[in-house]
Amino acid sequence: MASMSDQTTPATGPDGGTGNRPGGNGTGGTGGNGTELIGQIAAAIRRERERSGLSMAELARRAGIAKSTLSQLESGAGNPSVETLWALGVALNVPFSRLVDPPRPVVKVIRAGEGPVTHSERADYAATVLSSCPPNARRDIYRIEAQPGETRASDPHMPGTVEHVLIGAGRALVGPTEAPVELGPGDYVSYPGDAPHVFRALAPDTLAVIVMEHI
Repeated sequence: MASMSDQTTPATGPDGGTGNRPGGNGTGGTGGNGTELIGQIAAAIRRERERSGLSMAELARRAGIAKSTLSQLESGAGNPSVETLWALGVALNVPFSRLVDPPRPVVKVIRAGEGPVTHSERADYAATVLSSCPPNARRDIYRIEAQPGETRASDPHMPGTVEHVLIGAGRALVGPTEAPVELGPGDYVSYPGDAPHVFRALAPDTLAVIVMEHI
């Protein structure tokens, strides 16, 4: 992920408040389940940090955020952007989804508009975790909703990551930063996720599914 702001927005009500849309203030934030999701993320960050044996100061340093920001997130008082969560995932060496995906039931159905949503702080781009990696599996599935405007630029993820993208509606420019590919409905592309890459919606209400493989 690109470098991110050390700011977070205060936790808001179930509608996500001002953190529900990306803006120019360096924050993006969670949507959907609001306070419940923020509490879930707080517990996950704290759990993974303790599992890794990292102090709060060391994790903040590795993720490139302020210690005060991390403290807010772990206490459930902050509303993190996609960029902040990706940076924490990389620093903790865990998939992004492990920080946002709730424990799964035996049968899991996610209707359109449901699921844990996080928003970019730099583009009109929202990612919904559909399924995270179960034990001994190394893949996450996301539903992406994006609007034309700023490009969603991603720094390299964990080494060996491969991303698969399938466009369901609209059009998008997707793939390696130096050579993205224009895709339409039904088009698919895969590319290394451990190198800089982009997603830029070219049409309103662009929908896509991204599958991330982790080695």
